[in-house]
Amino acid sequence: MRTGQGTVRRYRFEIRVFPGGEIVPAPQNLEAVGQGSVECCHTLASFHVDREPAFAFDAGMAFGLNARQQLAWLVQGGGQELLRKLYSDFNVVNFNVGNTGVQMGGWFRKEINSLEDVKGLTMRIGGIGGKVLSKLGAVPQQIAPGDIYPSLEKGAIDAAEWIGPHDDYRLGLHRVAPYYYSPGWWEGSAAITCLVGQEAWANLPADLQAVFATACAEQSRDMLARYDALNPIAIRKLIAEGAKVAYFPREVMEAAYAAAQEVWQELSDESPRFAEIYPQWKKFQQDEAAWFRIAENALDGFTTGAVTRNQ
Repeated sequence: MRTGQGTVRRYRFEIRVFPGGEIVPAPQNLEAVGQGSVECCHTLASFHVDREPAFAFDAGMAFGLNARQQLAWLVQGGGQELLRKLYSDFNVVNFNVGNTGVQMGGWFRKEINSLEDVKGLTMRIGGIGGKVLSKLGAVPQQIAPGDIYPSLEKGAIDAAEWIGPHDDYRLGLHRVAPYYYSPGWWEGSAAITCLVGQEAWANLPADLQAVFATACAEQSRDMLARYDALNPIAIRKLIAEGAKVAYFPREVMEAAYAAAQEVWQELSDESPRFAEIYPQWKKFQQDEAAWFRIAENALDGFTTGAVTRNQ
């Protein structure tokens, strides 16, 4: 950066940004940072749940905390301390850098009217959400974002989840799978994480560590605000272009919830790290649910109904 006198201002540290997948594929981000191949990365922890299922607590759990509750757990509820301990086993330091908010339930080539319609359904979905769906008889598939559209168009898969209206509109999935279901119960909160190698972090002086942490906190606020502002615009565009928005049937939601509880128990039995975090996280969720039911949900339920009725 040049000053008015033509001199060059030199920065004490710089972050060079590379497109996703240019250095390593997304599922290898954790190892790349932990081994020092790169000093930091911007990622979704769900990419790493096959390596360690406890990372699901960082990204967001099926039927778990919403975006506000997730932030409360991280900042005030002990979540950050638990996750720092988890990530330290992999030689990285974690920072929350955003959240998409609740995601949509995906695009389907046919209607879902009952639990029977889920059985045998081939769906692009990753992470632990796929484990839950498999208990309902669905067949989860891992497909790269660029391959979602052609896979749906050719009928290689029956359904696919991505993120939400703003990002989904850009992929044009409504043109090949018109049924757009809600809610995305497997990602009620999709938190984004910045991972920094422990050695790289230790080498930063305290003031630059504070600058980095502050920038992460600012990005955390900005990302959720951006999605909340852009998704309403995008959903109107999608509906205008033929998307058929619907809710999952009650029996599907109830069966998925029950299956999720089975998955949590299974993962607790398999992973000591998952078993360590789960009881504390579950207690926090129960407390949040009780409070939101008293005030937040009551007001939101009435207000959203009143506003939409009077549009």
